[in-house]
This record gives sequence, structure tokens and C-alpha cells, in this order.
Amino acid sequence: MDEFVTRMLRWYDDHRRDLPWRRADASPWGVLVSEVMLQQTPVARVEPVWHEWLSRWPTPPALAADSPGEAVRAWGRLGYPRRALRLHAAATAITQRHRGRVPSSYADLRALPGVGDYTAAAVAAFGFGARVAVLDTNVRRVHRRVFAGTDDSTAAPTAAERALARDLLPADRAPELSVAVMELGALVCTSRSPGCVRCPVESLCAWRAGGHPPAVTKRAAQRYEGTDRQARGRLLAVLRERHAPVRAADLDACWPDATQRARALDGLVADGLVEPLRGGRYRLPSR
Repeated sequence: MDEFVTRMLRWYDDHRRDLPWRRADASPWGVLVSEVMLQQTPVARVEPVWHEWLSRWPTPPALAADSPGEAVRAWGRLGYPRRALRLHAAATAITQRHRGRVPSSYADLRALPGVGDYTAAAVAAFGFGARVAVLDTNVRRVHRRVFAGTDDSTAAPTAAERALARDLLPADRAPELSVAVMELGALVCTSRSPGCVRCPVESLCAWRAGGHPPAVTKRAAQRYEGTDRQARGRLLAVLRERHAPVRAADLDACWPDATQRARALDGLVADGLVEPLRGGRYRLPSR
């Protein structure tokens, strides 16, 4: 384990990406915003939107003072827009419970609305330097390949995975180890085309030594074209572009299937992303 840690930190020193939320001057709020935005969304799409958010809402109270609809509007095309509502709810809770400052403890972070286990650990580690295990998809992939020799995974981290991640953390540079393993998973030990010859821990990897055994169970790829999710995105795009309430007829024009369109709109209303008004009009949520 010590050799793994040494090699990973050395590799990270030479290969770290210059990401704004990983810089020394990044605020805990900036880290929280980045972690929510990066869920299921590539860095290249997140970075410009992250800069726009931090410029407009540099602190939790700044976002809490604005409407949740503005958060959804500013979310743009990052996808999974309920994350914008969760960030707004978290900012409101931080403002009300913690005097506008992002809390430093895992427990307080985990208690924020919309903040799960991974995000709470990531903000505690990367925002405050806490020695906590951070297990995202990339970290889990590297750990199971190197130490378990398998490409199979469960939906959520197991107790054994958590114990391994905690045991690996050095007394110093613990957050850097977590982000180093994330970087390796994102850039080298990728899901589909791992670059084993460029991996600093290749000679320690049980999966490599075993001949890259394939996963026993594989998840089916999710399609997007023609789905309710795409229909929801089209409807939200119309509402984001207009600051005045939108008539139902204007929404009708953006998706041809009336049944699917109605189902998507009902789902957006149920999720709190769209607010229905009298006269068959709709808008992004107000306070």
C-alpha cells in the first residue's frame, strides 16, 4: 500500500490538471459547486459554467438570495437540472444554519439538502483538507483493478472498499492522494480504453497481472435520443431562454409527440423545475 501511495503522489505532482476548483485559492463553496456540477458531466462542459456561477454567486448567501429558477436558468445545458435546485437548497440551508459559511465537518455537510456521501466527503477533503476517504467512480475503478483484480462493481461502495480507501490515506497529503487516484481514473485507468503502459502503478495492478478479466456484469448504455429526458431538456430550454411566463402553445412547438411532451412537462412540474400558472402558462420556479 505504501508503494501505491508513493507512486500515485509522485505521478500526480507531474500530471495534475490545472482545474480552478483544485487550486489553493478555491473556496469551499467553489469546491461544493464543482462537485455537484461534475456529477455525470465532463470537466470541459463544467468549467465555463462553474466560472459563471462563481462570478454571479461567489457565496452561498448570494445564491440563496436569488430565485431557484435563476439557478436552473444559469445551469444551462449541463444536464440533470435538479442539481441546480439542490445547490440552491444547500445554499439556503448554509445561509440559515451556518451563517453563510460552508460547514467543514462531514456530518454537517451530509446534513445539507441534496448532499450525499460522496459530495460531503469531497468537500471536507478538498475544501478543508480533512483526512476522509473520497470514493467516486474513478477512484473505485482504480482500487478494484489494482487491489482486487476485477472490473466488477456494486452500485454503492461496499464496507471493504471504504476500509481500503481509509487505510490508503497517508497522514499528510490525504486529499491529494484522493484527487490523484481520481485523475488516474479519469485520464489513464479509464473504463473502456485504459492506458496501462502509462500507469504509474501498472506493476502493482492485480487486474493487469490477471490479463484484464472483463466484468461479469455489464451495464447497458443509456440512450438519449427520443427519450423523456430529451423532451424535458427541450422544454426547459424554452423556459430558460425567456424571462416572462411561457404559454403552453410555445412549449407545444418544441416537441412533436403530445403524449410524451405532456408527460415530460408533468415530470418537470413534479420535480419543482417548472411552475404552472393560471391561463395555461409556465415559468421557472420562483421562491
